[in-house]
Amino acid sequence: MQIREIEEKDNKAIEQIIKRSLESFDLNIPGTAYFDPQLSNLAQYYKQQSNAKYWVAVNEQDIVVGGVGIAPFGEKQGICELQKLYITPEVHGMGLSKELMKEALDFAKEHYTYCYLETLKKLRVANLLYIKLGFQQLEKAFDDSEHNAMDAWYIKKL
Repeated sequence: MQIREIEEKDNKAIEQIIKRSLESFDLNIPGTAYFDPQLSNLAQYYKQQSNAKYWVAVNEQDIVVGGVGIAPFGEKQGICELQKLYITPEVHGMGLSKELMKEALDFAKEHYTYCYLETLKKLRVANLLYIKLGFQQLEKAFDDSEHNAMDAWYIKKL
């Protein structure tokens, strides 16, 4: 398994991974990443922003099996958001989400003071990982949040 920055050729694969993952939890609903306008062009989207990156995990055949992004959060100074952490079912339980998050958080530390993320309580494994990696649960979303379907919010001092 290798983690590298996203390339344009990866856009379709990661879009499908994100959509299939959300569908598997009946989360193909407004207010989730499923309907993000940039979902089909993540490589270009992250390149256009300063202090933002998206990484994909690829297997030995260079097939995308997951990804994660870091980008500034709204207008909040010093705060980034961990975005679009998704992996395929075939690689669940292999520690890949943790590896992707480590890559993202190492980058975030170079540019930000805090990392924010939004998720859903029903995604129990993800929530456990965030807590294990030092994220503190918040009582409500930050005001600039675009994903109003989320019901769990976290922050981590970098």
